[in-house]
Amino acid sequence: MDNIKMSDVTNHVGTQLDELTSTGISRRNVLRAMAVGGMLSMTGAGLLAASGAAFAQQTPKQGGKIRVATQSASAADTLDPAKGALATDYVRGNLFYNGLTELDSNLGAKMALAESVETKDATVWVVKLRKGVQFHDGKALAPADVVYSIMRHKDPAIASKAKTLADQIKDVKATGPNEVTITLEGANADLPVILATSHFLIIKDGTKEFKTAVGTGPFKVKEFSPGVRTVGVRNEKYWKPGMPHLDEIELIGIADEPARVNALLSGDVQLINAVTPNSAGRIKGVAGFTVLETKTGAYTDLIMRDEGGITGNSDFRRGMTYLLDREQIRRAVFRGYGSIGNDQPIDPTNKYYLAGLPQRTFDPDKAKFHFQKAKLGSTPLQLYASPAADGSVEMAILLQQVAPQAGLNLQVSRVPADGYWSNHWMKHPLGFGNINARPSADVIFTQFFKSDAPWNEANWKSAKFDQLLVAARGEPDDAKRKKIYGDMQVLVHETGGVGIPQFNSSLDAHTTKLKGLGSIPLAGLMGFTFAENVWLEG
Repeated sequence: MDNIKMSDVTNHVGTQLDELTSTGISRRNVLRAMAVGGMLSMTGAGLLAASGAAFAQQTPKQGGKIRVATQSASAADTLDPAKGALATDYVRGNLFYNGLTELDSNLGAKMALAESVETKDATVWVVKLRKGVQFHDGKALAPADVVYSIMRHKDPAIASKAKTLADQIKDVKATGPNEVTITLEGANADLPVILATSHFLIIKDGTKEFKTAVGTGPFKVKEFSPGVRTVGVRNEKYWKPGMPHLDEIELIGIADEPARVNALLSGDVQLINAVTPNSAGRIKGVAGFTVLETKTGAYTDLIMRDEGGITGNSDFRRGMTYLLDREQIRRAVFRGYGSIGNDQPIDPTNKYYLAGLPQRTFDPDKAKFHFQKAKLGSTPLQLYASPAADGSVEMAILLQQVAPQAGLNLQVSRVPADGYWSNHWMKHPLGFGNINARPSADVIFTQFFKSDAPWNEANWKSAKFDQLLVAARGEPDDAKRKKIYGDMQVLVHETGGVGIPQFNSSLDAHTTKLKGLGSIPLAGLMGFTFAENVWLEG
């Protein structure tokens, strides 16, 4: 499930955001400058120049077809962006639809179907729509399409995966022939980034059935067979000049990673995702193929739930984090890919990452000290791990091996991947989670650490944290916002009930004839948006 393991995000002051951000000025500094001027705004002028920057060294070739294999396909495959739950769903959505905004290589928001997004208070946002955009059936993009697309997430009957985020939206109304006004329940300067997530892709007003997809995206549906394949053909009237480059993309799912790798190396497919570190070495050794590493905020975490037992004891939790040999985990489990973690859920690629937090190291003596303070005793503790959570089985075995040094009797219960997220995740005092990168600090904190968050893995409740979360959303000053997010990371690091030993990289592999594939640190496959950007050489 997307919400769990998907191995299953703003601004103009007299000049253009894309020009500013392309010269290295952060979107938050732009926000700050706009706050001083009394107007926060975003503009998409210059978008095409920015999005084309990756191709500056090469001229994209037009034409050709590719097959792409992701790690998931099932009868639940969907063309409804609201219900997307797996990587294949997100890729499929970005084939056929666009959002008001889209993510750049720094997880900033740049304009897409929106020409500009403006606000004075981060609560009321005025969206000007791009003119001349057509749906695949020729209908012109209109405010009603945006109102319908966003507001349907709030309807419980839709069962949108983004309902938690949409609950922040109070109202969406057409306020002009080419204008929509979005009103939030409370200030959130991250709205343009949130609107860039695949769930908020824009569909036609009134769409109820999703046997096909009538969007504004780079490709049109040729075939959609849930669990089998999706085929998209070039949208000749796409609003981005010169894009897409390919004539056709076929999307299939191959759940077994070795089979996915074999399909690539045999030439059956040209691009795959979710490659393991072990396979990456093999692929790199074959001429004509390569691996792209994308550093992300994804992590596999040790969960210590606060349910009244020993795992809710702050000293026990602290002790467990000292038993994580982070260097060994990165080297032995992830083959050197990824970044060392420090029990804070914001990763080094994120501009709000608190770099000054003292690194927690492997220290069995400190672990023993805290276990004794917690009055641990010799009762065996069960640690649940599964292949469903990347690297968790190997991490659990490493913990079991060093536990006696700290006086801990740790037993590992390995459970199958099938059913792990529904039957085991968050159901045991000690276990593992596997969280994919989220588009912003606000989203990761809201979905996983807020006291009433549906996926509050450790059942951790901090009134102070909740207050800081709300304060950060409405703080336009970049330095102040970074300070708040830093304080929140300290709270999670010290008492949060999760051990985050490292941030996992996403590994894609492809034929070297495939060009234009870049990295967006949300996930592999260019944050699921590769389709319009890639081309075949030769």
